[in-house]
Amino acid sequence: MRSTQAQPKADAACTNANAVKLAVLAAQGVEGADRVGGHDGYFVDSEHVVTHYFACLNFAYKGWRWAVTLSHVPGAAAATIDDVVLLPGDEAILPPAWVPWSERLQPGDLGVGDVLPTREDDPRLVPGFTGLDETLPEELTDPLNPPGWELGLGRERILSDVGRNEAVYRWYAGDFGPRAAMAQAAPARCTTCGFVVPIGGALRQAFGVCANVLAPSDGHIVALDYGCGAHSEAEIQPIGQAAEPLIIDEVGYEIVEVQAVVVQESSVDIAATEELGHS
Repeated sequence: MRSTQAQPKADAACTNANAVKLAVLAAQGVEGADRVGGHDGYFVDSEHVVTHYFACLNFAYKGWRWAVTLSHVPGAAAATIDDVVLLPGDEAILPPAWVPWSERLQPGDLGVGDVLPTREDDPRLVPGFTGLDETLPEELTDPLNPPGWELGLGRERILSDVGRNEAVYRWYAGDFGPRAAMAQAAPARCTTCGFVVPIGGALRQAFGVCANVLAPSDGHIVALDYGCGAHSEAEIQPIGQAAEPLIIDEVGYEIVEVQAVVVQESSVDIAATEELGHS
């Protein structure tokens, strides 16, 4: 934005009709006559320097305008061209502010073969104990030894408090933390699940690794107060005895004797029948 302070008096050689004609011809020489519009005023940069503005008719630069700066040396016959540029106006469409690549990266952006440099002063890392290995007992110099690994033996830098806290917040608030919808509906927490593999280090009291192939968190870091429906003790199904298979004999047969049923009429019923017949 231009300063709102009072402008110095303009040199007539930079603002007369010849100066305006010189300025528009300079802009047309860069962009073409069909893309340079009318005169849009001028700004007095100093006593002998003036910048003239012309509308830009290029559809790709809507809201921009041409700026042609003229200067006049006292005693010279006319002004000369200093600079010709295209500048954004108040309604210009501008690209978003430039963001460094280190701030644009998102989880999942790193692909096969990509190399992600780490800043030397990365606050997530602090120097390890590399170089001091010779002063420590032999059992601690093995990088695979848990105490040695925790101290950073064999690693030039290890996780700082900042990096650790960022990881804790990210994991705890993520999909495998206690606030996840899956955890809210779970029958039990990971603290009592047999599929959780404990981890070492300072985060072992809050996180573990899921080893249940049927769980949505298999192979992921989970908060110990997370949970899902695949909990090892959610519902223990007893081992029942298998039912004997049903065997149908379609070859053999057996003879069933049918006994005749003899119905004997009682004397009372016969007498009653005869009496009804005579009446």
